[in-house]
Amino acid sequence: MGELRGTHVPVLLERCLEMLAPALGRPGRTVHVDATLGLAGHAEAVLSAHPDTVLIGLDRDTEALAHARVRLARFADRIHLEHAVYDELPEVLDRLGYPAIDGVLFDLGVSSLQLDAPDRGFAYAQDAPLDMRMDQTRGVTAEEVVNTYSHPDLARLLRVYGEEKFAGKIASAIIRERERNRITSSARLAELVRDAIPAPARRTGGHPAKRTFQALRIEVNRELAALETALPAALDKLTVGGRMVVLSYHSLEDRLTKQALADRVRSKGPVDLPVELPGSGPTFRLLSRGAELPGEAEVAANPRAASVRLRAAERLDPEAARQGRTDRERYRRRVKAMHQPGTGSPGSGKDPRSAPGDANGTDEEGEGT
Repeated sequence: MGELRGTHVPVLLERCLEMLAPALGRPGRTVHVDATLGLAGHAEAVLSAHPDTVLIGLDRDTEALAHARVRLARFADRIHLEHAVYDELPEVLDRLGYPAIDGVLFDLGVSSLQLDAPDRGFAYAQDAPLDMRMDQTRGVTAEEVVNTYSHPDLARLLRVYGEEKFAGKIASAIIRERERNRITSSARLAELVRDAIPAPARRTGGHPAKRTFQALRIEVNRELAALETALPAALDKLTVGGRMVVLSYHSLEDRLTKQALADRVRSKGPVDLPVELPGSGPTFRLLSRGAELPGEAEVAANPRAASVRLRAAERLDPEAARQGRTDRERYRRRVKAMHQPGTGSPGSGKDPRSAPGDANGTDEEGEGT
């Protein structure tokens, strides 16, 4: 396995533990999935905090799994470390015999191990072969992508996955270069990207190649396609009271997370019905309003946390959710009746009291609000 390469500081560690604690700290055995195990910083903290919790750790990077196995050796009797991508979670759970889980964490993006290993080709600031595969046992490399994709395909992936406004110019520069010589190194690609971007644009926004490298990494590893499948699958496996926490590092990941949660936290029934129709109520509640951002102290201690966005949700008891909506509707009707002519209500102003869930709705507000 060799020595550990790079440093690893788990992002928003205390906040993640706080969010997961009500689900994992329940009496009896609980099951937690770390869908992006990496170097196991979050996993180690969860296992230490919850002695009755079984961990299922997934990672596509075999080097990361080897380091995680050493780090978690003292918990060997209650861990399962699996070489798998997070969209394979249902198959992993079936194979291990776990029909449901109590907690799940997604810490998305590239890991410290991958960024700090120069031979992996993830970093635009270091010269390395253009690989970028998180799982080096399978899949196409970034070298294959830049040397075989057509101009329209290259421009599309740079524009969509990298949100690169100079995608067409960069794709043209890549095509011209590879007609002369095959592009094989990260340094050469970074140079091509820098030269393709107009000089005024290069002076702001960090390294000019960062968006191109992000786009290639997402394409090589099918990150967004896997995430789009994995999020609803993980939500489906959570028990009542179970919780999911997602750490995203760019807008594409965060958008998919927001969409997956939005589908579960809103009622699908008619808004004017006094009771919730069976199967139409929200099945989850958000644990914070919107995405949580890191504090200044977090970013100072770990600069890689600067772009993180945290979203979390808890699975609801369907019957309790239905009763909650019925109670809220009864409250609204009482307040409305108080303000009808002839009821003796004082004017037509709003009742100063605030019912839980009124106005903005508890289904879309979190415990951190």
